[in-house]
Amino acid sequence: MPFRPDFILPAAESARSMWFVFYEGRLLIKTGDTGQLIPRNRDLANFDIVPIHKQYLGSLDGLPCYAAELLHGRNLPDGFEFEGLRRLFGRLEEELVWVAGRANQLVDWNQSHQFCGRCGHATEDKQNERAKICPNCSLINYPRVSPAIIVAVIKDNRILLGSNRRFKNGFYSVLAGFAEPGESLEECVAREVYEEVGIAVENIRYFGSQPWPFPNSLMVGFTADYGGGRINVDNSEIIKAAWYSARNLPPIPPKISIARQLIDWFAENY
Repeated sequence: MPFRPDFILPAAESARSMWFVFYEGRLLIKTGDTGQLIPRNRDLANFDIVPIHKQYLGSLDGLPCYAAELLHGRNLPDGFEFEGLRRLFGRLEEELVWVAGRANQLVDWNQSHQFCGRCGHATEDKQNERAKICPNCSLINYPRVSPAIIVAVIKDNRILLGSNRRFKNGFYSVLAGFAEPGESLEECVAREVYEEVGIAVENIRYFGSQPWPFPNSLMVGFTADYGGGRINVDNSEIIKAAWYSARNLPPIPPKISIARQLIDWFAENY
């Protein structure tokens, strides 16, 4: 049974409910050889772990799922630890990764919308939809989604890959960037590629999309053809870039990402 999103709390909590609990952006997981990394309701009760700002996410395989926070990350009982979501790629089942990502996004949104941005009054949960409402001025805030493009640029059976200053492991990936107000996604593709590496593109085509909740991106994937220019990295975000054949790829992102899906698509077709 796939994940079914919802925001209305069940009438009663189940001992088997799954809890995606965060502290400072890291997820609470069970350690050891249990095979079940995400704590259940009974785990929290047995170890007196009391989460705050509970939000109902929906159900996975019929099990209720909740997102919440801890006030502090000290004095965890044996058998529990906090871990960054990206470091859990490959340890968590992929479907659990995306539920955990959804939880991370909603926890981040909840943290930043405790007070109204218009009048400063404390907000409340809206009862009929996933939103925060100000009881003083009625301003409504929905969970933020930040659209970003990611694009595989192809030239003569080679793909354009760059290394971002933020990449800790020095891997290479396709180029990406956030859309600006008043800009179409196709315009964003052309602008970001030109700004980051000085290359013009043409024949921009939609590829697919993927939520990337770190904390709130929606990655919209494209392919494009080389349209002119020579590589000239901006040295602000991109520090290295080059054209690569499918047989000579540098270190690339993990398979869970749409960046890797684009690179794998290139390798299969070129």
